[in-house]
Amino acid sequence: MRPYFVAFFFFTLTPALIGAQWLLDKLGLPGWGVIAVRYYKTLCWILGLRVRIVGEPVRDRAVLFVSNHCSWADILAVGSVARIAFVSKIEVAKWPLVGTAARLQRTVFVDRSRRSQTGDSIAEMVHRLASGVSMVLFAEGTSSDGNRVLPFRSALIGAVREAAARTEGGMLIQPMSICYTTINGVPMGRQHRPLIAWYGDTDFMPHIKAFLPRAAIDVTISYGEPIAADASTDRKVLAKEVEAAVRQLLNTSVLGRPYPDPAVAS
Repeated sequence: MRPYFVAFFFFTLTPALIGAQWLLDKLGLPGWGVIAVRYYKTLCWILGLRVRIVGEPVRDRAVLFVSNHCSWADILAVGSVARIAFVSKIEVAKWPLVGTAARLQRTVFVDRSRRSQTGDSIAEMVHRLASGVSMVLFAEGTSSDGNRVLPFRSALIGAVREAAARTEGGMLIQPMSICYTTINGVPMGRQHRPLIAWYGDTDFMPHIKAFLPRAAIDVTISYGEPIAADASTDRKVLAKEVEAAVRQLLNTSVLGRPYPDPAVAS
């Protein structure tokens, strides 16, 4: 019965979210971020995703969070923490309901098969950041098995330099890692984490059918020290620095090392 329960709530909540976001946009009213956070929190609760926060995300200004990526569930977990917009592959824009909801939540879609459109995507990212909306960039350009960080692509990180050139105080990048740590309270080993990850050529329907029966999944979102970037910052050097920071955060979560005073998302 659990898959039917999840499907009922998803197909009820998502149209409600789309309607509320559309109305706010039409009326020019604030509040899209608050609605989105509540939506993601509710979906996390329905799916049994328990989010643990380590470190402190920047909240008092727009920041580009740069992270690893291993599952569609990353979106729900990260979106439940704070008001943010995402950078996503263009294919997501065509998904029923999900694509419409993503557009209304300020998602920037990137078509990596058409380099001519990369500039447009960067311009959209710059606009979001300059208008005070924080963004999440999964800099690997794809998803992994959850045990490692793939090499970062530096092209979109270059958007930070452009944004920095347009803002008086420069721009901040904050490294962030996402790690799935336990299933039903049992710590995951390297062989278990790919059960949660959605990567490679894995078909979605078999994956989600295997995912749904898992009653409780703990995910740790770790935040590193923000990195200041301005118009003079070399994008390749910056990408390597952020990649190293994210890899260290993930390795700490994978190995189960203790953290000082962790917070738990409510």
